[in-house]
Amino acid sequence: MESAAPGMQDEQGPVFYIGQHETKRSLPVADHVLRQAQDCGYDMLTTPITTPHFHSRVLTLLSTHLSRLRPASYSSDSNAGNPSAGFQPPPPPIIPPLTPADTTLTPNNTISQLLAVASPWTDLCSPDPLIANLSRQVLSQEMAYAAFCGVGNVIVPGPKLHHRDVHGHGLTQYARAIQEALRVGSYLSIQILLPMTDHPDSDLEEGVGSLAPFAREDYVEETEGQEGRTPDVFGTWDAWNVIRTVSLSIPRQLPPMPVQNRWFAEPLRLLSLDGSTFLVNKNNYPVLSKAHQALIARYMRLRTAPWFLLADVGPIPRFENGSATSTPVSDGHLSPSMTADASNGSPHSPTAIEPAQPRRSTSRSPAEGGIKRRGKDPTPHLSYVRHLQRTQPPRSTIERFGAGYQDYLQSPLQPLTDNLESITYEVFEKDPVKYDWYERAIDGALRDWNDRQRPGSAPDGRVVLAVVGAGRGPLVNRALRASVEAGVDVDVWAVEKNPNAYVLLQRHNEILWERRVTVVKSDMRAWKGPWRASKANEGSTEGKSPISMNSHSHMSAGGSYGKVDILVSELLGSFGDNELSPECLDGVQHVLDPTHGISIPASYTAHLTPIAAPRLHSDISARIGSDPAAPETPYVVMLHAIDYLSTSPSATIPSTPQPIIKQAWEFSHPQSPTTLAQARARAAGGVSGGGGATMAGADGANEHNARAVHLRFPCPSRGACNGLAGYFETVLWGDVELSTRPDRMQGKSADMISWFPIYFPLKAPLYFPDSSELHVSIWRQTDDRKVWYEWMVEAFCLVGGGAGEGQPAQRVRAACSELHSSRKHGCLM
Repeated sequence: MESAAPGMQDEQGPVFYIGQHETKRSLPVADHVLRQAQDCGYDMLTTPITTPHFHSRVLTLLSTHLSRLRPASYSSDSNAGNPSAGFQPPPPPIIPPLTPADTTLTPNNTISQLLAVASPWTDLCSPDPLIANLSRQVLSQEMAYAAFCGVGNVIVPGPKLHHRDVHGHGLTQYARAIQEALRVGSYLSIQILLPMTDHPDSDLEEGVGSLAPFAREDYVEETEGQEGRTPDVFGTWDAWNVIRTVSLSIPRQLPPMPVQNRWFAEPLRLLSLDGSTFLVNKNNYPVLSKAHQALIARYMRLRTAPWFLLADVGPIPRFENGSATSTPVSDGHLSPSMTADASNGSPHSPTAIEPAQPRRSTSRSPAEGGIKRRGKDPTPHLSYVRHLQRTQPPRSTIERFGAGYQDYLQSPLQPLTDNLESITYEVFEKDPVKYDWYERAIDGALRDWNDRQRPGSAPDGRVVLAVVGAGRGPLVNRALRASVEAGVDVDVWAVEKNPNAYVLLQRHNEILWERRVTVVKSDMRAWKGPWRASKANEGSTEGKSPISMNSHSHMSAGGSYGKVDILVSELLGSFGDNELSPECLDGVQHVLDPTHGISIPASYTAHLTPIAAPRLHSDISARIGSDPAAPETPYVVMLHAIDYLSTSPSATIPSTPQPIIKQAWEFSHPQSPTTLAQARARAAGGVSGGGGATMAGADGANEHNARAVHLRFPCPSRGACNGLAGYFETVLWGDVELSTRPDRMQGKSADMISWFPIYFPLKAPLYFPDSSELHVSIWRQTDDRKVWYEWMVEAFCLVGGGAGEGQPAQRVRAACSELHSSRKHGCLM
C-alpha cells in the first residue's frame, strides 16, 4: 500500500518573476520609473535604501575618528614599553539617525513591488572591529527604516571572505549582524546575495568608497604565499552554511555539477543573472548557454521557484539618456534566429571556477556588453528570459503527477488500523506502470504453472489465485486479464478488511467481473483460505457461485478450507517493509500451497543514502512545537530540492555525479515454514519464547522480521547531512521488477508514480569535512504490537598518514548524531 499522493495535473508552464537591478543605482526608485519598468515586462525593481549623502556622512565620521587615534595606541599588540601606553582610545563612533537627505524611500502603495538593497560598501566581516561596528550600525539603521516603510524583501551583500591573507575571519560576526537585523525588522525577508563559488581574487576589486580598505594594518596582515591560494568551489556554500537565507549570483561559467547540486538543495529566493553572464549569438542578441538554460529549467521545477534578478543589463528604456519613449512589453515571442545559441554556448565541461569579473558600469554606451540596442527591443535580456519562460520543456509524468507535492512531508499510512477512503485508493490506481508490471508477473506465473503441468488447488483443477488487500479491485482486474492472455483458467478470490471497499468489490463482481470472483471480508491474517463445500452440500450449491462472504458466514455449512496457488498483494510501502508487508504476508501464508505456492511479490529490498535537505529540516523543525516527535518520524516525501552527499562519477557522463545508494536488507516470500512455526510457538508462550524475551520486551513472535545494518558512504565533498533517503526494489515474479531508486528506476519501472521515497530525518544537521565517510546504522524493531525504526549517522575522516610520515592514516570520528527512534509513531500490527 502506497502513501497518498496527488493526482495527475494539467500541463501548465512555470511562471517567471523577473526583477531589474543596477549595481550603480544610487537613488531609490520613483513611482513613475517602477510603472515604466512594469510596462516593459519587469515584475519588480531593486532600490537602494539610502543615498550617497548617507554614504558620505559615514565616511566622514570614520575619517574623523581615525584621525583621533594614535597609530600605536589602538594596536592589538601589548603596550609594554610603548610611550603611549597610557593613552585610552575613544569609543567607536555612533552614526546619527537617518535624515531626509539620507534616504528618499517612503511608504507608499508600490513599496511591495520593490526589492530594497542594503549598502554594498559596508564590511560586516572586517577583522578590524571599528569597521565591523560601523557596518553593523549601517545595516541596522537601513533594516529598521526599510521595515518602517513596509518593504518585504531586502537584499544584503554576502560576506567578504578575503581580507588580504585573512580568510573567512568574520563569518560568525556576519551571521550575528544578520540575526540583529532580523530582530530589528521582524517582518523582513532578508536575501543574502552570494556567488556560487569562492575565488581568492573575488574580493580584490573594492567598490569606490568601500569601508574594507580602511581596515588598519594591525588587524590585516599580508604574508608570503598568498598568491598560491587555489579556488574553493564549496567555499561560498561553507560560508552560507554559517548564515542561512540566500540569493545566488550565477556566473558566466558554471561551477562543477556537485556545486550546482548543493546550491539546488538550498532555499534560494533569488537567482541573479549579471549582464556579463549572457553570451552574444551571431545575430548580436544576448542568450544564455545550454548549461545555464538547463540550470534555470531545473530551478523552475521547484514547488516554490526562485525569482530572477537581471543585474546591470541597462537602465529602464524610457529613462535611458533622459528620453521618454514608448516601449513594447517583453512577452518572449522571439524569432528562432534571435534566440539561437551562441557559438561558444554549446555544452562543455565546466571549469572549477571563473575569477570574478568587475561589474560593467551602466554608464557605458547603449552597446553595453557588445549588444546593440535595437529600437524594436530595448530590453533584449528581459525578452530572452521571457522567451525561456515560454519555451520551458514539458513536465515529465512524475512531475505532473506530483505537482505541488515536491518536498511535502506526509506521514506513512497505517493500513492495518485505518480504513482508507475511496479517493486514496483512486490515487493509487492512477499508476498504469505498476499494474502493467503486476499483470506481467501474474501472466508469467500462470504460464510457468501451466508449462510445468502443475495441478491447481481448486476442486475442478483450476489455479486458485487470491488477491489479499484487494482495495477497490485493480489487481483483480489485472488477474482476470492475465488469465485470458495466458490461457489458464483461474479461481479468483478477493480478500479485503475495509467494510466500505467490500461493498464496492461486491458491486464490481456483479457488474464488471460477472460473478467470476469470490469476495471475502476479512483481515488477511485471519482468513482461513478458500471455503470448499462438502460432497453432501454440493447439490444445494450446484450451478451457483458464492460471490461474497465474510470470515464467519459459512462456518455452519459443511466443508473445508482449501489452499491458494498464487497469492497477490500490493502491501509495499516507500521503504518496502514500512507498512508491514512482512507481517501481513507471514500472517496469510498458512493459506498458500506449501509445495508450489507463489507469492507476488516474491521479495523486496530496502535501500538508503544520506542527503542534504535543508528545506525539509526547516519544515520538520517548525512542527516540533505541536509534535515533539516530529524529528524522529519517517516521512513519505517526493524528494526534489535535495543533494546526494555520497556520489561517484557517472559511467556515461563523468562530470555528472550519481548517488551511491546501498541495500539495507531483504524480505522474501513465502517464508520458511520452520521460521513461522517457531514464531507461533513464541507467541503461545512456549519454551522458545515468551516472558519478554527480546530487548523490546516482547515474546519474540515477530523477531524474525527485525533487521539491522551498518552502511558506509564515501563523501568526496564537505556538507551537512539532514537525513536519509529511503527507497525499495521488489521482484514481483521472475524478471519482473519495480524500483524507486533514482539510479535504477528508469531501467526497471520508468515513469512509475505510485511511491514517493521515505525520509529519515536528523534532529540537527551533521556537518562533515571533505573526503569524509558517513556511517549509517539503522534498525527495524518490533515488540509484537508495532514496528518502528531506529537510526543514527556518524561522520569519520582520515587524519595523518601523509607522504613521508611513515604511519598509516587514522580514522577519526568527526561528528555523530543522536540515536533516533520512531517508536512513538510506529506502524501498529
